[in-house]
Amino acid sequence: MSVSTNTQLKRSVRVPFWAQILIGLALGVLLGWLARGQDLTWLVTTLEKVGGTFVGLLKLAVAPLVFFAILVSITNLRKVNNAARLASRTLLWFMITSLIAVAIGLVIGLVTNPGAGTGLTPADGAEPEHTGSWIDFLTGIVPTDVITPFTELNVLQIVFMAAVAGIAALQLGEKAQPILTLSESVLELLQKALWWVIRLAPIGTAGLIGNAIATYGWDLIGKYATFTADIYVGCLLVLFGVYPTLLATVAKVNPVQFFKGAWPAIQLAFVSRSSVGTMPLTQKVTERLGVPKEYASFAVPFGATTKMDGCAAIYPAIAAIFVAQIFDVPLGVGDYLLIAFVSVVGSAATAGLTGATVMLTLTLSTLGLPMEGVGLLLAIDPILDMIRTATNVAGQALVPVVVSAREGLLDRKAYDSVHASPVDETSESDETSESDETPEVEDARPVAAAV
Repeated sequence: MSVSTNTQLKRSVRVPFWAQILIGLALGVLLGWLARGQDLTWLVTTLEKVGGTFVGLLKLAVAPLVFFAILVSITNLRKVNNAARLASRTLLWFMITSLIAVAIGLVIGLVTNPGAGTGLTPADGAEPEHTGSWIDFLTGIVPTDVITPFTELNVLQIVFMAAVAGIAALQLGEKAQPILTLSESVLELLQKALWWVIRLAPIGTAGLIGNAIATYGWDLIGKYATFTADIYVGCLLVLFGVYPTLLATVAKVNPVQFFKGAWPAIQLAFVSRSSVGTMPLTQKVTERLGVPKEYASFAVPFGATTKMDGCAAIYPAIAAIFVAQIFDVPLGVGDYLLIAFVSVVGSAATAGLTGATVMLTLTLSTLGLPMEGVGLLLAIDPILDMIRTATNVAGQALVPVVVSAREGLLDRKAYDSVHASPVDETSESDETSESDETPEVEDARPVAAAV
């Protein structure tokens, strides 16, 4: 069998990446149910290790990835016409979508009363070790040294240093070109390595979902049934209600095509619970949706660290109402306006990492609610974080599409024709490059024999 025929056969039998994720999800549910039902400690440990290793591999590259992605994205803006306009429009749409998301969260919370009838009391809560406040948020942006933010994974400080370095490089011009070339090479190296990790997502999915079910079971979800349903309903309304409406009315494009193109990133975000870990895939799908690469390389990293409709808008709005009801603290119109303000201004505090505890503590401290309320929600957080992160990443891909469409930059032909998973396409291109080289060696054999 020739190499080309073998390659074609491999492509024909390959399971699409989205299907691999679903298989991993189903397998994880089955293994988690089996481990919990049969009390198989060894299986619980295995699932925990598999899921933890996958997340650990994603986080391993977070610090350098954020730094070089932000630095390169800022310097790439010089290649785009009206860069300042694009940056301001991006930020504006981040704020608009955040306001819509937090409004939906508040309405759902007020209608459903998630803290009523749970059986939980203030005594069930415990104050978290790390809390957030506006003073901590503002003073925590500027690092005291250049090493600690990387070792302690303080993404907000890493973003600050990268932004300063990027702006300085723009000011220096040609003198900074060697640094920019090195930065672009390092960024490509990190993204290539992360693609390999992303290919492991089906295995990581089985471990993460299986461990969640084996550890928490369905009993815990039952106690937080209304709150859990509120978060999922709120995120799904934003995902499949608000976003498609904006695409159809503001960007004037087909929303179905957006989900066809962005689904691999949304899917991975649901599993990994990390916006930054998903960032290379998010940028890839955004570019495939017709957004210019120079603009996407700015908007997506910027969004991965600041654009959090799930973690910083829907979740803290509903969670604040939940905690207020458990502690019997009445909230007024001014409090709801404060929640909206915190969601728009303080969303960078989530910094694209797994979980939204810092954002929640920031919201609670602003409202004067007890920090023990955070302890009530920590147990259920991993289950909630999946849909929150998926919503975050969808928004991070949506805004560049909307802005590009409004500014006349969107490649509508590419948008309308997007179909396959970028992960599958990357694998195919790698195999193609390998198969292109192999026939040259085979063709050389008869020549050598003749000589």
